Amino acid sequence: MSYAMPQNISIRRMEIKDIDAVHQLDQRSFSTPWARRSFIFELEENEASRSWVAEVSTEEKIVGAIICWLLVDEVQVATLAVDQAYQRKYIAKNLLCHALVSMMNEGALSATLDVREGNLPAQAMYRKFGFEIVGRRPGYYRNNSEAALLMTLKELNEANLSKNACFTEGMN
Repeated sequence: MSYAMPQNISIRRMEIKDIDAVHQLDQRSFSTPWARRSFIFELEENEASRSWVAEVSTEEKIVGAIICWLLVDEVQVATLAVDQAYQRKYIAKNLLCHALVSMMNEGALSATLDVREGNLPAQAMYRKFGFEIVGRRPGYYRNNSEAALLMTLKELNEANLSKNACFTEGMN
């Protein structure tokens, strides 16, 4: 099974020049967006942080971003966003694959994340990767007191990621 993004979209490491575009994407994507300085901190100061963007190569337009933290041997997915006009094009799936493969190669053995209880499409994608709901955080989101679901991928390995086409051409 292959999940091909449009050919004009590529994934690369986030750079300082991307901060404004990523911050704007975050503001459009979430009701509780990160502050601009948080993205700067992730790139310049947080040694645990690993960040990637999906970019329309022909336009140099950022259409997706993921930030994860490598905490000893565990990946914590901090944020993942895709521009609404580019959703359902496998960009989120490919960003997550890229991040998980890269961090697995750095020694990560498992992964965790929080997702809005009402974000069913994201939950479905994470389940396809093998993430399971292991907890619920009531009132986690300040703006509407919505709960967050804590999801964990207990075994981050090549076999599990291969099930999700993470080792296709250009992914590893």
